[in-house]
Amino acid sequence: MADNELEMEEGGKKGKMMLIIIIVVVLAIGGGAAYFFLGGSEEVPEEMMAQEGDGAQGGQTLNADVGTALYVAMPRPFIFNVPGSGRDRLVQIKVQLMVRGAESEELAKMHIPMIEGTLLKVFSSSSADDLVTEVGKVAMRDQSLREVQKALNEVAGKDVVEQVLFTGFVMQ
Repeated sequence: MADNELEMEEGGKKGKMMLIIIIVVVLAIGGGAAYFFLGGSEEVPEEMMAQEGDGAQGGQTLNADVGTALYVAMPRPFIFNVPGSGRDRLVQIKVQLMVRGAESEELAKMHIPMIEGTLLKVFSSSSADDLVTEVGKVAMRDQSLREVQKALNEVAGKDVVEQVLFTGFVMQ
């Protein structure tokens, strides 16, 4: 019986040591993960960014005059009917325009009625069968961008809008 108690005490000490080792390992891994995910990133010098831009992006260079991305929201959502093979559908799309720089933002805001008219023309030419698929939505967004850029190019003489973003899309 005394031998049995001695073995239990030794087993208990080994179990406690294993538990302590496991806790230390888990804390070390957790600390490393926290450092990796929450640690600050170092600033990259502009020379390094320019070198990366030349090689990694296929010859595109970084332009400091581009400006920051700003978003111009259309004042109201677009609501329109689209024909479908089974039945007509009602669609509501909320749109924002991504522009670069304050000058482009002001131009876009100034020409919102023309942009709305252009977008309505593109949206009304679509069909419900196309808008059910993701490919159809992407194609309509791309066509919207091309048409808005074309219309603003005629008026402002430059590309004002960089992207047309659908921030809300409902089809019933």
